[in-house]
Amino acid sequence: MPPEASRFPKRLARVRRSLLTNGLEAVLFLDMNNVRYLTGFTGSDGAFLLGRRRSLLLVDGRYTTQAGEQIGEAGVFEYREKVAGIAEILAGWAVTTVGFEAAAVSYETYGKLKEKLPMACLQPLASKAVNIRMVKDEDEIAALRQAAALASRSLLELLPEVRPGLRERDVALELEYRMKRNGADGISFPTIVAAGENAALPHAAPGSRKLAADDTLVIDYGVVFEGYHSDETCTFVLGQASSPFREAYGAVKTAHDRAIAAVKAGVPCAEIDRIARDYLEEAGLGRFFVHTTGHGIGLEVHEPPRIAATTEVLLEVGMVVNIEPGVYIPGQWGIRIEDTVLVRERDCEIITKTPKDLTIL
Repeated sequence: MPPEASRFPKRLARVRRSLLTNGLEAVLFLDMNNVRYLTGFTGSDGAFLLGRRRSLLLVDGRYTTQAGEQIGEAGVFEYREKVAGIAEILAGWAVTTVGFEAAAVSYETYGKLKEKLPMACLQPLASKAVNIRMVKDEDEIAALRQAAALASRSLLELLPEVRPGLRERDVALELEYRMKRNGADGISFPTIVAAGENAALPHAAPGSRKLAADDTLVIDYGVVFEGYHSDETCTFVLGQASSPFREAYGAVKTAHDRAIAAVKAGVPCAEIDRIARDYLEEAGLGRFFVHTTGHGIGLEVHEPPRIAATTEVLLEVGMVVNIEPGVYIPGQWGIRIEDTVLVRERDCEIITKTPKDLTIL
């Protein structure tokens, strides 16, 4: 659907107000997630130029037809070589001060642009360009809700079949199959299924280890739906849970719940991290909490803002973030409990659907 009849003009107007300041006449976008966000184009390569009164999507011949169908032919320019095409348009627009996404432009590309546009002032935009997608609109929130519901449904379908004797990779493959069968466009990241001592590895890869009686089982999974990601982690036990594990699970669950209860507009991201971290410290588990408390999610599975002690960002209505405290006891087991939440004025909505009370399989 061409952007004139959809959500994209509002996004473009907001980004113009945000980025075309301090004398900037245009902004060059090469991060394809930002290009998709601003235009609706879903191809894997291209560039987008946003000026004060006009904009243009630049693609090579592989994507000309697709781009015309998705955003309208009038807004598409076909190039043979990307940097030359960008330089041609900027020269035609007669702009001299151009911003660009610092994280998306290589030094080589920057050098080529400077060579072809010797009179232009190219200004890197760091945080502003990265943060344009932090606050989600209603279309994005709807896609995120659908992604989370689809993923949770798939896991809940699978859980009755999880039993000792299955390999970690068998469970991961079956879950990925069910998520795609249920309507996912793809998976957000390689599914983590980690049993027993492997659960103590925060980013364990599912292998040939067979699930055994009384194992801890951590499943971290997600789908892509209409370009938007879900991300959820659940921790289970196959059989009997020991008293130390039950106590640790209760501590992680309380840290998770307290952090989520504090999520609302105006609260610093660092404060959410502090709440979860302080509780686990009080429980004697602080040294085993080895990652940040969470992250934003959207067209990428990890987006700003980070829910971390070093993040100088206040939560805003419409942000969607993940809260995922965890503890990892080397050589024994790990526990991570993760939910996705939508920030509201006075509280938040939990978007992910799988129950987080301790479940014995």
